[in-house]
Amino acid sequence: MNRSSLTRYAWLSIAAAVTTIALKAGAYFLTGSVGLLSDAIESVVNLLAAIMALSMLTIAARPPDESHTYGHGKAEYFSSNLEGVLVLVAAAGIAVTAVERIFNPREIEQVGIGVVISIIASLINFVVARILLKAGKKHASITLEADGHHLMTDVWTSVGIVLGLGLVALTGWQILDPIIALAVSVNIVYTGIKLIRRSVDGLMDASLLPEEMQAVEDVLDKYRNEYEIDFHALRTRQAGARHFISVHVLVPGAWTVHDAHHIAEDIEGDIRAVVQNSVAFTHLEPIEDEISHDDILLDRS
Repeated sequence: MNRSSLTRYAWLSIAAAVTTIALKAGAYFLTGSVGLLSDAIESVVNLLAAIMALSMLTIAARPPDESHTYGHGKAEYFSSNLEGVLVLVAAAGIAVTAVERIFNPREIEQVGIGVVISIIASLINFVVARILLKAGKKHASITLEADGHHLMTDVWTSVGIVLGLGLVALTGWQILDPIIALAVSVNIVYTGIKLIRRSVDGLMDASLLPEEMQAVEDVLDKYRNEYEIDFHALRTRQAGARHFISVHVLVPGAWTVHDAHHIAEDIEGDIRAVVQNSVAFTHLEPIEDEISHDDILLDRS
């Protein structure tokens, strides 16, 4: 799939956010529940995040150019990072509102209507979240995955709010509503920190996932066993959906450049086959030369 087509998922997320904002805001005005207000605020965050995701997916889909020879894939990390920050801001807003309501309680009205509306909004978010998570994993898009996880958090938040409204209706204890809203804000903080940490990790050129590294090692082991060659200085990094892998190939000095080059091309091709959306680089060195073993470290003196 052309990565520019991933923007359609961002448009789906935007549509879901607008719909759920309208539903939850309506439920809040009908019931006065601070829990539903917190739910509506989080949906506003979802909308902002979805708009950011649309922008970054559009940039990330651009092909490499003279100014960005490795492509624009890292743009996705800015989206997920901003989403994490917005989540933390929303959590703070919810917490402040909930604390105020604890000291100044207000009776909740029309609980039944509020619950029904919240359930409808949650179902919309659940369906869209599953679509985003599936697409994110399939196309290795951290932006879609982050948006999907955020929406799933919204779903569980709504479950908590519905539970709170139900308990208020059963017990008459109005204080349960802001208490559950506080619990919701704690849950949102956890999600925000997790998103920021993952985004920062990507911006700092994190290595491939363990299972991807093992796939690369398996390819190298195959060539070790078939030929009199070895490898070192294996380095990997992620840039959005793209994966970059470089490795030094140590071959017998008696080999011709032609033969060594063909082996290197085969290695690169096999690595690309086992690691999705990857770019592989190899550097040939004579295995007998001592100098070949002086460049294992990234920084050389």
